[in-house]
Amino acid sequence: MKIAILGYGVVGSGAYEILNKNGYKVKKVLDIRPHDELGNVLTANYDDILNDSEIGVVAEAIGGLEPAHTFVVKALKAGKHVVSSNKHLICEYFDELHTLANENGVTLRFTSSVGGGIPWLYNLKRTAKCDEITKIMGIMNGTTNFILDAMITDKRDFDEVLNEAQALGYAEANPSADIDGLDVARKTAISSSLSFDTIVEEKEVSTFSLRNITKSDIEYIKERFNKTVRYMGFGIKNDDGTISSFVEPVLLPSSALEASVNKNFNMISLFGESVGRLSFYGQGAGKYPTGHALASDVADIVDGCRESAVRTKKYTVDNEKCERKYYIRANTLPASDLIDSYECVDSSYYIITNKMKVSAMHSLAKSILESDPRAFFAGVED
Repeated sequence: MKIAILGYGVVGSGAYEILNKNGYKVKKVLDIRPHDELGNVLTANYDDILNDSEIGVVAEAIGGLEPAHTFVVKALKAGKHVVSSNKHLICEYFDELHTLANENGVTLRFTSSVGGGIPWLYNLKRTAKCDEITKIMGIMNGTTNFILDAMITDKRDFDEVLNEAQALGYAEANPSADIDGLDVARKTAISSSLSFDTIVEEKEVSTFSLRNITKSDIEYIKERFNKTVRYMGFGIKNDDGTISSFVEPVLLPSSALEASVNKNFNMISLFGESVGRLSFYGQGAGKYPTGHALASDVADIVDGCRESAVRTKKYTVDNEKCERKYYIRANTLPASDLIDSYECVDSSYYIITNKMKVSAMHSLAKSILESDPRAFFAGVED
């Protein structure tokens, strides 16, 4: 069985090198840019791949929704197995792509779409076969973790560290997908869907941005509570069968595993009724870590492991069912019945709320931000 790779950017080129090094034949690479080193392997015409009966696996590393969606749909309908590193694509078309894979008797795999080089989704799916997963949570974005780690370790301002992350290539020129949580929301939706045998859409994942955190927040959180801050996604199965799914900055005890995750590394954990907690740590992005995960999915299919995860919607997302305390830094106080404690420092209120519903806090945050656009919010983990 021969292989085609769509896209020869950072991830696609990494996967190409790893597959060739390990004896897996890449017959075609689709890219519109010239790459002399590829010779006649390179094509700019997708039909060269689609109409080639020798090519049985298509690895999509283009990114974005189009033309990736069109290419993947055509590959599945043509009876070709598909692997993808594209979290946006998988999150947006989760149901459609799994349905097409099932209808055409082929495999859809996307291990590299969450956690980069970490075999997170592979082990999540494997664990879910024989255990009831009750919760997933983790640091799923290397850019935001790099920013927080530098702010904490070096006592630097957010904008300064963001500029460094952009210079190093960790953050895009427009960093919104990272710092406003879109990237983590997509990864949380995909992880929650696999964990709970359902379909979670990106729009159902309640999300706080990280962009308003300040050096003062970090110093206050450390001095007042002996906690640190990480940016995390959560998927939680509630007692009534609904699930909660959200993305937030989080105050963590200094002893928490996530508190020691530095630079651009990721850590994602699952909690099973039988197995307890399993945590997965490693590089969450990059040419070779993510390329390795994409290549591993391809190799599994070529070697005969072709099971596809087809999910049907069984649960609804309900962020009213999950309650937690919150940290707020704002220039006004919320209603007194929401407040557990507060302190006023330099005209800013530093507030810890009573336990409140996740949905209620996210709604309150929108209201506060209308009058105080620099306010900051974070969940509190015990």
